[in-house]
Amino acid sequence: MFSKKLIWAFLFIFIFLSITALLENMPAPKNKRVYEAILPYFPYKITKELGGVDIVNKRTGKDLDIANAQVYLAYDAMLKKWGEKHLKVEGNKLHILDDNGTVIKTLSLNQKELAWVKEFFKK
Repeated sequence: MFSKKLIWAFLFIFIFLSITALLENMPAPKNKRVYEAILPYFPYKITKELGGVDIVNKRTGKDLDIANAQVYLAYDAMLKKWGEKHLKVEGNKLHILDDNGTVIKTLSLNQKELAWVKEFFKK
């Protein structure tokens, strides 16, 4: 009824689409030291739930109910949007600001870290 060629074609199409979906939904690479220094001030966090992972607002405790396949992309997008207002680069220093624009923390960055901040946050 089905030829072996047709079965192999379906298998290759399925593998191709799976790899494409995986690569499309991967988060952007991050600089570990700078990323970990910023996260305590970022008002969202990723939590594990029974059905997968979700983003939770740290201030209110409310879940954002985003599809599992899109959680990391949405988290990166929210981090970038938050960074527009709450991160400021001056020379080789990164200032983390609160909601009022007051400097909470300052990080000294090397060239590699500075390049990541400028690329990731478009600063």
